[in-house]
This record gives sequence, structure tokens and C-alpha cells, in this order.
Amino acid sequence: MKVLSGIQPTGRFHWGNYFGAIRQYIALQGNEQSFYFIADLHALTSVRDAQALEASTWDAALDLLALGLDPAKATLFRQSDVPEVTELMWLLMTVTQHSLLEKCHSYKDKVAKGISADAGLFTYPVLMAADILLYDSDVVPVGADQIQHLEVTRDIAQRFNAIYGGEFLKLPNARVLEAGAKVPGTDGEKMSKSYGNTIEIFEAEKPLRKKIMSIKTDSTPMDAPKIPETCSVFTLFQLFATPEQQAALADRYRAGGMGYGEAKQAVFDAAMSYFADARTKRTDLATKPSEVEAVLQAGAKRAREKGREVLDRVRSACGLGTRRT
Repeated sequence: MKVLSGIQPTGRFHWGNYFGAIRQYIALQGNEQSFYFIADLHALTSVRDAQALEASTWDAALDLLALGLDPAKATLFRQSDVPEVTELMWLLMTVTQHSLLEKCHSYKDKVAKGISADAGLFTYPVLMAADILLYDSDVVPVGADQIQHLEVTRDIAQRFNAIYGGEFLKLPNARVLEAGAKVPGTDGEKMSKSYGNTIEIFEAEKPLRKKIMSIKTDSTPMDAPKIPETCSVFTLFQLFATPEQQAALADRYRAGGMGYGEAKQAVFDAAMSYFADARTKRTDLATKPSEVEAVLQAGAKRAREKGREVLDRVRSACGLGTRRT
């Protein structure tokens, strides 16, 4: 079984990224073949600063490796290091109906928010389809809000196969990621870069503590009992703590006599403990850029080898012949 997933380097990964997706992606890496790419080409639709994109892409590689992605079990690479994906995208564009792309929720939502409707944004789902189809992916882990992109990929593949009369492209299946506990941001809303309320996984210790201490809470007096189930601080604590630790803090909430500052300190301590090994590993990796680059280059080589197999099939179906280089 081949598993594929990509993640955009549009900023440092935060707790919502990890508990919502990254943790589950890494859990799937023991499959027959797992391809994980840093989607720097996709990021160009929103990041127009060359240095920022390069830095974010590098940070993404360090973060993923530190969090447990194992190059011996999975293939990690930069999307832009596999030129076959952009060639496949063009071949898919020639059979993709304009009306199909107009229906995509992500495009309509961004336009409704006033984001410029350039061609990159409009054709984004075709590049995503190329990402998926290039590796004969069987399974694509997606959030519930991304299922449509997988359906579009299947529609494009089915149309290509029908037009050229063969099973040239494998139809992938979605694996909907388990809906984990809500990961609230510092303002109590869903943690999201667009809301400016994130807590980064590898934030330095002092600013991390300051950010946690700034989490919005209600005005319940210190002496009064508090309700853990409705407190975003407690919700965050649950991500990191054992059931016994959660029960003990919940009892402190209900008994009264505890300020929210104490609960926030508990979140800080639990988070530092949870990510301690990853933080140490990331610090070490940052001193070994040549080793990290070697991982990315080796991953790109494996990805290109598989991608060429699929692209040659598609080129031949179109009448272009196989690649000569």
C-alpha cells in the first residue's frame, strides 16, 4: 500500500498541525511505501517572499524529522525537486473541465474572502491531483474538509483514463483522519495561522511560556470552582497529559482555590515534557544541514524514480512517447 501526504511550508508548525495531522501521518509511515513531501510549489500561491519560503521549507524538513518521520520508513522530499509533477499537471490540465475547478470549495472560499483569483489558485487542485497520481498512491490521509480535493483527483484520473482508453492512472482512496480533540488557540478559537493564535511546536522556551500564559480565560475568581470541560487551557492540557494527570487537574478546577495561571503552568510543563525528545533532536539536526539535505535529495531521487514510471505511462497514452532523459 502506498501512502502519500504533503504539507505546505507557510509558517512554523503549531500544536494544531501536529495533533490534527502530522502525528497521524507519521503513524502511517510503516506501510509498504510512504511518500511525504513539503509542498513548496503549492505555497507559491500565498508566499511571495523567496527567502521566507526557502527558510520555511527548511524548517518544515527539520520539524518533520524531529517529530518522528523516519527516512528508513518513508520518503521525504521537496515537491519542487520532482519536476515530473509539473509535467503531469499540464497533461492533466488538458483534460480537466473548467466547471470542475469552479466548484472547488477552497477556491470559492478564498475568493469570497477577497483573495486574488489568480490562475495558480484556480488550478491548485490539478497540481494536487498530480502530486497524488504521480506515485500510484493507494491511500491519501486527509482531513474532512479536504475530501473534495481527493474526489477531484479521482474525477480527473477517471476522465483521463476514459479519454485515452486505459487504466493509466490509479484511482486513490481517502483515509479521513480521525477527528481529534479540538486544539484551541490562545484566543479560544480553533488554532490556525490565519487567526494569529498559534503556539508553535518548537517555539523557544521563554516565548512559549509567555504565549501560554496569555491564553484567554474567563473572569472566575481564584477561590471559586471552575469547569474544566469549558476551559481551553484544560483542553490543551489534555493533549499532553495522561488520564491520571487530567483527572488530578480536573479535581483542582472543581475544588476552587486555583488560579488559571497554575493551570497554564501545567500546560507549559506538560508540553515541554511531551516534545522534549523532539526538541533535542531538532537542535541536533539544525547543526547537520548536509545530512538533512542528503535525506531530501535521497527522497527526491526515490520519488522521481516512481514518478517517471507513471509519467511514462501517461506520456505514451497521450502520444508523446516516454521521456528520453
